[in-house]
Amino acid sequence: MAETLKSNPARPRSVLEALTLVGLLDNIRSIHNVGSMFRSADGAGVGHLYLAGITATPEHPKLAKAALGANEDVPWSYYANGLDAVADLRANDFHLWALENVDDRKSTSSPPSGFPQKLALVVGNERAGIDPAIQRECDALLSLPMSGRKSSLNVAVAFGIALYWVRYGKLLAPIPNRESGDQHDDDGQAGEHADRDHLGRRVG
Repeated sequence: MAETLKSNPARPRSVLEALTLVGLLDNIRSIHNVGSMFRSADGAGVGHLYLAGITATPEHPKLAKAALGANEDVPWSYYANGLDAVADLRANDFHLWALENVDDRKSTSSPPSGFPQKLALVVGNERAGIDPAIQRECDALLSLPMSGRKSSLNVAVAFGIALYWVRYGKLLAPIPNRESGDQHDDDGQAGEHADRDHLGRRVG
């Protein structure tokens, strides 16, 4: 059973069914890393963070400093055992993708075919990785491609990259800038000040 320690009134845990992207942080050792992941989760619009095992919760005074207040905006819950979090996610029809540095024969740097509507991104301990029992419950094992001599990134950095890759890889519709006054031509095509995606490319 989960012990829910934090629920943002603006995005309460009771609306879990409506969320599309959540994170499971399994046995993260560094409080600084957890705080950084709260910041990335807030920026990427993550609906909920599931904290498991030794992962620090926002009740820890040092976490708030690293999170720069994001711990007040991202709903979270704590599980002593990450498998209980997995069970809750499965019960709510979430797909689980594990971000893990494992044997190339077991992981891929390319996403599975399409993005599921409800996705939980799983990351694990900085040294030991994700609990093998949790790995076995995941639908896919993903790794970030590395071009240098090092074989992996800091877990908080990797988590942030993966979150934004999922968000923008889904080709979400651009959000109009209400202050710009940009309009579309009557035929529905983009005018001179067309909306642009996160890379600055013209869309629409």
